[in-house]
Amino acid sequence: MLDKLRHFISDVVSPSGQDHRVFDDGDYRLAATALLIHVISLDGEPSPAETRKLHAVLEYRFSLDPGTADALIKAAMLVEGEAVDLYHFTSVIMRSVNEEGRLRIVEMMWELVYADGHVSEFEENVIWRAADLLGISSRDRINLKHRVADGRLDTNPAT
Repeated sequence: MLDKLRHFISDVVSPSGQDHRVFDDGDYRLAATALLIHVISLDGEPSPAETRKLHAVLEYRFSLDPGTADALIKAAMLVEGEAVDLYHFTSVIMRSVNEEGRLRIVEMMWELVYADGHVSEFEENVIWRAADLLGISSRDRINLKHRVADGRLDTNPAT
C-alpha cells in the first residue's frame, strides 16, 4: 500500500517517465548493479567497453530488455552514489540470492573489470572485499578471475 502511494507521489513529482524507482531498494538486481557500477568506476569514468559490457551482462544475466537495463543502471547509479560501504549492497544480495547466484555476481564483476583490458589493484581489492561479504571463498573468487581472464565462460555476452 505504501509502495503504491510512493509510486503515485513519484509519478506526480516526476511525471516525465524518469522514475528511477522501477527497482526497489530490496531488489538484488539493483544491489548487484550498484556493485558493478562501483567496481567499474574505481579507476575513473567507465570506459565505453565497460559500459557496453555492463549493458550486455545485465541484459543477459537478468533477462532484461535494453530499456529496463538502462532504468536499472540509472537507479543503481543513484543508490551507489549514496552508499557509504559495500555492505549495504552485499547484505541485500545475501538475503535474496543463493550461493550459485552470488558466484555469478562475482563472475560479472570480473567480466566488467576485464572489459577494458586492464585490472587495477583497486578493482581487484573491491572484488575481494565484495566476494568476502558475499560468502565466496578466496579459491572460488580466484578461479572465477582465471576463468574470465582466460575467456572460459560458459556464456560470454558481447563486449
